[in-house]
Amino acid sequence: MKSTLRFPSPFEVGTPPGAEGWEQLYPYYLLFSDDRRQEEERRLWFFNGMHFPEAMTPFDIITAEAGYLAIGEMSSRMFCIPPAMGIDFRVLNGYVYISPTPVTDPAQIEQRAVWFQERAGYYYANWRAFYEEWKQRLSAEVERLVAIRFPELPAVEPADYVFQRRGYGASMDNLAAYHDLIDSIFRVWQVHMEIVMIGFAAYFTFYDFCKKAFPEISDQQVTRMVGAIDVSMFRPNDELKRLARRALELGIADLFLANGSGAAVFARLRENEAGRAWLREWETSADPWFYMNTGDGFQHHHRAWIDDPTPVVSVLADYIQRLRRGENLERDTAALREERDRITQGYRELLATEEERQAFDQILALTREVYYSIEDHKFYVEHWYQSRFWNKVRELSRLFVAGGFFRDVEDIFLLHYTEVERALMDLLLSWSIGTTPRGPAYWPDEIARRQRIMDRLRAWSPPPALGVVPEVIGDPAIIMLWGITPERLRAWLSPEEGNVLRGFAAAPGVAEGPARVVLSIEELQEVRDGEILVCSVTEPSWAPVLARVRGMVSDIGGVMSHAAIVAREYRIPAVLGTGVATKRIRTGQYLRVDGENGVVTILD
Repeated sequence: MKSTLRFPSPFEVGTPPGAEGWEQLYPYYLLFSDDRRQEEERRLWFFNGMHFPEAMTPFDIITAEAGYLAIGEMSSRMFCIPPAMGIDFRVLNGYVYISPTPVTDPAQIEQRAVWFQERAGYYYANWRAFYEEWKQRLSAEVERLVAIRFPELPAVEPADYVFQRRGYGASMDNLAAYHDLIDSIFRVWQVHMEIVMIGFAAYFTFYDFCKKAFPEISDQQVTRMVGAIDVSMFRPNDELKRLARRALELGIADLFLANGSGAAVFARLRENEAGRAWLREWETSADPWFYMNTGDGFQHHHRAWIDDPTPVVSVLADYIQRLRRGENLERDTAALREERDRITQGYRELLATEEERQAFDQILALTREVYYSIEDHKFYVEHWYQSRFWNKVRELSRLFVAGGFFRDVEDIFLLHYTEVERALMDLLLSWSIGTTPRGPAYWPDEIARRQRIMDRLRAWSPPPALGVVPEVIGDPAIIMLWGITPERLRAWLSPEEGNVLRGFAAAPGVAEGPARVVLSIEELQEVRDGEILVCSVTEPSWAPVLARVRGMVSDIGGVMSHAAIVAREYRIPAVLGTGVATKRIRTGQYLRVDGENGVVTILD
């Protein structure tokens, strides 16, 4: 009898010592519970380290709530993607675990296919115009967010409020501002998924066509037929290259080569006219392009380059040294397009009939039209919007600090957003009535307790998955983005194969070099020329560092993940979705990365 392959049940995973009571930090509906145990133990849950690599603070979990609410609505109710409802999620010891919800009834799939064709087809037929409109809507959302104000609470309201018969004061202004803030993030994530989910669906349709027409084709060959893209996510890195050249032209390049924080380097630049000229150039690029955060936008402490330029100072120094050596910093997009067209023509010629070739041409044209937006959207939402959102939350927090509720502006992130609304009412009621709020006596000790719990949770290592390995995973986004397939899950559970790791063949080529295991953004600056980057997952803001590495290996990621797209565009051999790379490989070990076959070999 065939045994069931399974990871630990979520109910078998214990609480890290010192983190007892962590469940109180999150809403009840996000926790595994005995009343839903039967259903929850039947499903596979995998750790979403791609988007939520660290334990989430109570406020930051709003990005998961807004994101998965939007994915569910767009997939299941709006566009009716035939094989997929939404993605469910739970929080375990502060980490986000997700589980796809497939549609398994053939009759339902057939009905949903009709709806999908009509609804998504409307978008596909007008994609270019709709996507431009979509970007304008996102830009308007950022402007609306920036305009939100949390006014200070005055001893007496301005007389104008009376004589102009305004009728309401600072308490209503702050309540309305808070509701605008929360409405804004939920609305933005709906708009985000409006484009992304059907973008994935278009790609998956092309992928499915290729797999049926060319049974021997690899996943990588399919993606290379739609590559050579030029998207907004590359623009921040391009702006850094421009600023590196400008530093050389102005004769101030050596200011970037000395060790120091971003603040220290910028202080030195302000001391002379050439430095000030360079800073003016920085300002022209900074808004919006340097609203790139060091994570993927889902956690507040991943600050944007514009808030703390320290991470990019070392990148500028690296670019300056490369330019001095006469190196070309640009991507070879011409070679990528030539390769893309050669592969496409080769497979097109394998089709037997003109009818098949016409179908191939049509679906390829559509996929190329929508493919770039799958990567392009990240700048608008995860970076530009999210960086400004976290700063707007900090503006609100200053009210609480002034009222004695919090000791530090960052304390607000240890409250869930629904708790913040209750704390705000406490603050406003006491201010308006002239009484003592409870918050100053309640929150400081509670925040200190939560901080201790978060420290314990951050030190914990979450298992890669929970529950039973399914026979089929039907959601294309789970496969394409996270690289989760039954085969990969079985590989994660299989005994170690000595010095060999297997994953997705994400970007072609073979590379050898010493490993550099990077577990946090702070360790990224330790990456040296010629090393193999080994990480849980890469973030978009890591793009400048990729110029230094020969190969890339990750724990998680599929052929449509950001890491895979960037690796192909920068022509870096990559194997993603190994599940265990950061646990099996140590910095300094010599590796061979075979990006054609998805194999990583530890050579020593």
